[in-house]
Amino acid sequence: MKEADVVIDTEEIAEFFYMELVKRGYIPTELEAFDLADITFEYMLRKAMIVEEEAW
Repeated sequence: MKEADVVIDTEEIAEFFYMELVKRGYIPTELEAFDLADITFEYMLRKAMIVEEEAW
């Protein structure tokens, strides 16, 4: 299987969660959306879906 470089942007994930929750009738705070993004990132790390690398 070919390896691909993927960049995970937690700010983009937070914005996505925020918009999706608003569509469903929830009004999260900005901090709550960022917490969800961080949890999602940690989940992907634990499931070995991604590997965290040092920033350049």
